[in-house]
Amino acid sequence: MCNMTFTPHTDGKQDLGASPPAPPGCGTLLVGDRSLSRSLLLLAAVSAASELDMRVVVFTQTQIQSLPVALQRCVPSLSPESLKKIKFSYPRTLEELMQQVASLHESTNTSPTPPSLIIVDGLEGYLCGPEGGSHSGFHPGEQSCAAHLSALLCDSAAFLTQLLKQRTSSPAPCRLIASFHSEADSRPLAGEASSTDPILDVLDRYFQIRDD
Repeated sequence: MCNMTFTPHTDGKQDLGASPPAPPGCGTLLVGDRSLSRSLLLLAAVSAASELDMRVVVFTQTQIQSLPVALQRCVPSLSPESLKKIKFSYPRTLEELMQQVASLHESTNTSPTPPSLIIVDGLEGYLCGPEGGSHSGFHPGEQSCAAHLSALLCDSAAFLTQLLKQRTSSPAPCRLIASFHSEADSRPLAGEASSTDPILDVLDRYFQIRDD
């Protein structure tokens, strides 16, 4: 079950025992093959840093030692200085991920420019059971965790958007992109019953765009 507390932007603590109301949708959710989604997320990160001069923060459970050569070729303007604009964080558990997302505002105290892009690679690794993406051990608490994490991500993006408006000349909002690999078959064959993913149903309430 999702039973923990974390410290958000405010001074108080928020109990994760109950699902929060869904805020206005934000961001993009990539649903599908894990390797393809990860490649797209990395491409988005390096493109934002090199071509749009954005600061990017990437949360992932998978250590990234170096960027694929094919990806480097896709972004000819990529340079060591551009890569410095990307911060990779490796939370192992849902609790660590939520704590790091909730503390994003703290890093803005030491950096004049807040992140303009938040990327979360593999939400299923944080939200699903110990099978690493298999929903065989699914329980309703996972839906509550999905709602709390999504709300926290949207709230953090909104918070950073306000800081960007205050500290930069660009009115562009802080963007949010996440990926989720669902075991449920969203495209059943003709005559077969549709299989739905209860966690994905929750995520759809928070993310404006879903790219399958």
